[in-house]
Amino acid sequence: MRRADRLFEIIQSLRRLGLVRARDLSAALEVSERTIYRDIQDLVASGVPIEGEAGVGYVLKAGFDLPPLMFKEQEIEALVLGARIVESWADAELAKAASDVIAKVQAVVPDRLRDYMANTALLAPPHHYMEPISFDVAGLRHALRNQLKVQFNYRDAQAEESERKVRPLCLAYYGPVWMLSAWCELRDDFRTFRLDRIADFAVSDERFRQESGKTLHDFLKRDQTWTRSRVNPNGKADHAPNGKCHWDAGENAAAPNGKSNGRCV
Repeated sequence: MRRADRLFEIIQSLRRLGLVRARDLSAALEVSERTIYRDIQDLVASGVPIEGEAGVGYVLKAGFDLPPLMFKEQEIEALVLGARIVESWADAELAKAASDVIAKVQAVVPDRLRDYMANTALLAPPHHYMEPISFDVAGLRHALRNQLKVQFNYRDAQAEESERKVRPLCLAYYGPVWMLSAWCELRDDFRTFRLDRIADFAVSDERFRQESGKTLHDFLKRDQTWTRSRVNPNGKADHAPNGKCHWDAGENAAAPNGKSNGRCV
């Protein structure tokens, strides 16, 4: 975490929680208590009205505020609904981040907008069906951010298994499944995988660089992306130039003639 972000988090914690001990801040921000003491001294020196002492705790004087953020009502609704969807459908780490975003925005908007945020009647109930995933998706997101290859065992719709090593490119949610689109080293082409069919997932230490023809931009430019194979007028799935479909999720999407498009491998 950058120091500027950490200082902001300290202010937000003091704003939300009232009296806060350095020990609690150090645990939440994963730094030493000495670092917290130093950060608070710097905040006080810069004019932030923090009172307290080591061993007792710190409070933020009433009346201190950051410049207010102004939103239209539609923008508030979009922000709140989006965060609630992430809280309901994403992994625990991302769900917490969405909750923290809302808390940060609520802390700096005017009272009228704060009340509107709290009472926005757009919901994403957590009690919905989603195919279970056997690994922590936070690790996959880490690999995406840091361009790390991942490896796993994949089971397709016909229950055939294969070992894959891929360059992760993006994640997409098609209720009730999460999809990973990637460059697959086994197929030497783009592939899309259902996360609920992945086992023995591991993030490799091997980084990859952006290469022409193997990037997310290249993937999205192609006629067949993560949605499904195109179906031509004769009811058969169109294939990529190398004779392989891009869809490797094992989905048996129905063609216009009522038959399955089959498995693309």
